[in-house]
Amino acid sequence: MHHTRINGAASVISLKDLEFLSSLARHRHFARAAEDCGVSQPAFSMRIRKLEERLDSAIVKRGNRFQGFTPAGEALLRHGRKIMDNMKLLEEEFRSAGGDVTGQLALGVVPTAVAYAAGVVQRLRHGNPGITVRLQAASSLAIQQGLENGLYDAGITYGEGVSPDLMRVEHLYDERYLLLAPAALAPRANGKATWAEAAELPLALLEPGMQNRRILDLVFREVGMVPDVIAETGEFTSAMVMAANGMAATVVPEGLAEAFGKNAGLVALELEAPVVEKDVSLVSAHRHPGLSTVEALRRTLDLSDFA
Repeated sequence: MHHTRINGAASVISLKDLEFLSSLARHRHFARAAEDCGVSQPAFSMRIRKLEERLDSAIVKRGNRFQGFTPAGEALLRHGRKIMDNMKLLEEEFRSAGGDVTGQLALGVVPTAVAYAAGVVQRLRHGNPGITVRLQAASSLAIQQGLENGLYDAGITYGEGVSPDLMRVEHLYDERYLLLAPAALAPRANGKATWAEAAELPLALLEPGMQNRRILDLVFREVGMVPDVIAETGEFTSAMVMAANGMAATVVPEGLAEAFGKNAGLVALELEAPVVEKDVSLVSAHRHPGLSTVEALRRTLDLSDFA
């Protein structure tokens, strides 16, 4: 097959074709992409094959399951994302022509920042009632990938590891940590605790693949301790419930503990030796002009270029 007709085949590529390709790139699975697009898997696969026939070029690597895109498919996906991004900007410009910002904001948030993000969304909606927010908790890696493939318009995530050349990274706050322990397990009733003391308690922590867990594991290694992890979870609620039930202690961001409020049976101790602070930032694509919903979010956070 020839791979030279893609650039000249714009007339046979529809926005629906680009939406299907974008969904396949996000899900990397034909059945899930088909469900996302509201069609059956055979209909989805047939649409991809028809597009390949019209372009006279293979787009998807063939196999029993999705194995990725061919170089021609990657090129088509890159151009397609730019077209879809421009269409989104155009739609937002028309919707916001009356002065009020409207539309949907897809916001990816790391689990440690969900409570903070909920407060931000409340402020955003108060000033911009025409904006609908789709807030989704996700790992830092999933947020970066989601920003690249169009799943998210912006992310509240760890700034560490995000290249400012590829994404706009704007500092929000420094994440600090507390040991949250049942009174019977806590090393003391108030004050502070060391990371070494925390490591000796039965702990419920996030799963190893999540950025917060990687941060904690690195700190424990730095102090020469192997934590006694008795439970791992994909979100903080379960870990905090275990602590409230007296089963285990946990390590949580200071802001999250404040959002959940005090529990009479729990002791919250600031962690020190060392004091750890991690940058949490708003991450979004470099755009000019920017999406009006993202710019409204930036103004809410006092990050606007014109603030």
